[in-house]
Amino acid sequence: MSSRVVGRLTGCARTQRVADLEDLMAITLNPYLGFRGQAREALEFYASVLGGTPVISTFAESGVAEAGDGVMHGQLDVPGGLTLMASDAPPEMQVPSESSVAVSLSGGPEDADTLRRWYEGLSAGGTNVLPLERAPWGDEFGMFTDRFGTNWMVNIAGAQG
Repeated sequence: MSSRVVGRLTGCARTQRVADLEDLMAITLNPYLGFRGQAREALEFYASVLGGTPVISTFAESGVAEAGDGVMHGQLDVPGGLTLMASDAPPEMQVPSESSVAVSLSGGPEDADTLRRWYEGLSAGGTNVLPLERAPWGDEFGMFTDRFGTNWMVNIAGAQG
């Protein structure tokens, strides 16, 4: 919210809105990817490209023996503050075959080398939807589906690629 908008709020409403904004500063929004038996492999692959070390809890470790060594919860904290989470669906749960959700990675020209490297690494073995190239709006943009079926978008704002 801009300071201009906050400045228009008065009295108690302004105080509450500023407090609400401060509370939001601790909230994060993370992709949580669902798999059928491939969550561990996917998190290890993402770590090999993005960095970080996956932390994984299995169903068996959590007392759900019938789901075995499937990933109940996995998390990859990537250097720089990115977080990916993933799990395997238990056998009795359906997994959607398609999703309209995509993981988007974006940055400015200072991030161009990293974003290009991630695009190349994450798209290996997957399906290229749009090559990473100059888009009509002037940025570099590309889309792909990785080998695990996760859709990705990469945008480099103002890049001179």
